[in-house]
Amino acid sequence: MKNKQLTKKIIAGKYKGKTLLLPSKTTTRSSKSIVLESFFNTLQFDIIDATFVEVFSGSGSIGLEALSRGAKKIFFMEKDRDALKTLKNNISQTNPSACEVYSGDSFSNINAVVSRLKKQDENAYFYIDPPFSIREGMEDIYDKTLALVASLPIDNVKLIIIEHMSGLEIPDNIGLYHKKKSKRFGNTTLTYFDVE
Repeated sequence: MKNKQLTKKIIAGKYKGKTLLLPSKTTTRSSKSIVLESFFNTLQFDIIDATFVEVFSGSGSIGLEALSRGAKKIFFMEKDRDALKTLKNNISQTNPSACEVYSGDSFSNINAVVSRLKKQDENAYFYIDPPFSIREGMEDIYDKTLALVASLPIDNVKLIIIEHMSGLEIPDNIGLYHKKKSKRFGNTTLTYFDVE
């Protein structure tokens, strides 16, 4: 029996109600709707005309929600082949000219994305939702993620948001960034970092 294709809808904005496909559960996790809603309620108007980087994109549901709500440019980063296919399909439902996809390892590709931001003199929201470290081969994923955050140049960062397992202790300071707040949703927590 073929597995039923998982989907989710864009919650609000220009593309509200558009159906996004989700990649298979084994390779990626989809951010829960409640997490998404809370996040976008927090940013609401700040996202308009902003640049947005979704570091581990999966289906791209966060970046495409940002696009729907008025962000002008989205950078997507994804390594998994199936997820990439799904991501590109989802982008085609919205505005592909506002989206750039970087395929391959996010820890390497972040440099290319930062170079683009520097060249355009842009700062961006970085949404970082690494695979849970309980998955095989992902044991050091959070250490690498914290190093990635610390490496981001402050001139190109508006806000950093990390979606992570609730049990994970995230330090108050990562490089030059300070924890602004954390919000817990069951097993998932959003932690916000900025420069102040």
